[in-house]
Amino acid sequence: LGALRIELFICPLLRVLFMVREPIIQSTDLTKAYGSHVALDSLNIKIEQGSTGLLGPNGAGKSTFLKTILGLIQLTSGEGQVLGYDIRTQGPEIRQKIGYMPEYDALNPGMEAIHQVRYSGELIGMNPNVALQRAHQALEYVGLGEQRYRQVSTFSTGMKQATKLACALIHDPALIIADEPSNGLDAKSREFMLSTLETTVNQGQRSVLMASHLMDDVERVCENIVLLHKGKLAAQGKIEDLKAIDKEVEIHVWGSAEKLERIMLDRGLKVRREGRIMRVGHKGDSTYSEILESAVKSGSQIRRMHDHEATLEDLFLVIMERLGHDVKSSEDLLGGS
Repeated sequence: LGALRIELFICPLLRVLFMVREPIIQSTDLTKAYGSHVALDSLNIKIEQGSTGLLGPNGAGKSTFLKTILGLIQLTSGEGQVLGYDIRTQGPEIRQKIGYMPEYDALNPGMEAIHQVRYSGELIGMNPNVALQRAHQALEYVGLGEQRYRQVSTFSTGMKQATKLACALIHDPALIIADEPSNGLDAKSREFMLSTLETTVNQGQRSVLMASHLMDDVERVCENIVLLHKGKLAAQGKIEDLKAIDKEVEIHVWGSAEKLERIMLDRGLKVRREGRIMRVGHKGDSTYSEILESAVKSGSQIRRMHDHEATLEDLFLVIMERLGHDVKSSEDLLGGS
């Protein structure tokens, strides 16, 4: 897919040098208040190079956080840096160095795609001739090489999303902020979008901060997450490490499932049940024998028992449960965010 996919405008030596730099985003006691409403409450966040998912229920502070780190709104107190620039005083420099793919429609429907992307480059100070050259490469990279001279108004939702990504990539940023990049896409367009973001991270050695309500998409692209809740940091770290904290044993039960659940709860086991399938919190090797003893006592049959390989969805639900939410899926909290 051209020079952009192969090199992403940077030589291997510079990619190695970039990997040893400071965190791409970090904040200390970052607070943003609107009168008595505290949108961000003393956030201490450190985001390393790579791919990070930004999660949180509606009203968690995700949009405010993005606007703050981009220098679009002033923080109330605390401090933060993006790519080494101060978010309080160097917003323009930050916005020149990052690529931003917004959730909202930010394209001019009357422009041809090539000139929409070129114009995005010129807005951040690129030479017009260089911007045009990079626009060709960026559109090729996102799969729109053959449609570059079509007006944006004729594009499908997937093509518009791809155009927004090309606009974000034109100046070869070290950090891409993608807000709901796969929202509204059909299966084919969604697959291409996620694959392109993966390539940008893994081959291009670029960093991506991806805000999304689709847990499967975040888990596919991202290694790390930052989870906000009511303006506070609820969880942060590598997805695999966080999932390991709440290891579970999954059992498939036949007969007296309700009685078995009650007995296990009485024994101090943590149980999540959906019909005949239960997930029991793993608290050591004795967990397996306790489940079997409970089954004998209840008269239930354990048809299947195995360690459950948690997903990001599982992790999200466990954290939300601990924060006082009674939800069955992430869509209950994130749908329409």
